[in-house]
Amino acid sequence: MIAETVCSAVSAAGLGIAIVTAYRKRYLAAVRVAAYSLVPIGLVMTGVVEWLADTAFSPTAWAGFGVLGLAWVLFMTTRAVERRRGGTRKERRAAARAADRPGTVAPAASAPSLGQGSRPATRPPAQASRDDDFSDIEAILKKHGI
Repeated sequence: MIAETVCSAVSAAGLGIAIVTAYRKRYLAAVRVAAYSLVPIGLVMTGVVEWLADTAFSPTAWAGFGVLGLAWVLFMTTRAVERRRGGTRKERRAAARAADRPGTVAPAASAPSLGQGSRPATRPPAQASRDDDFSDIEAILKKHGI
């Protein structure tokens, strides 16, 4: 009963403000204020306000919100633990089976790892790479006349 009275008073005050705004020749703003002021009385007429008032003062409803909150906390906790451990149980089992087989690629690897005996056939000498670096620098210096 009190909620309906408050909503009706808010709507009446809003419509009064809309009339004053329209009197000042700001019609677009007046229509917008009127639209906002009709929302509370519309909620009363549809029964939403009564449902909210019944829910707000119901211990059973608050216990239900508490249970939902607890479920959410438990869900988020399990997700955090799962991420710290490295995936779901199924993913961990698949990774353990893959590790037992020789010559397999790790699940997150982009390319197979090289064995111990496999090395690049030719390696450029360290001196050649230094000369290449200095040749670029020399070209820049010559370009600037130094």
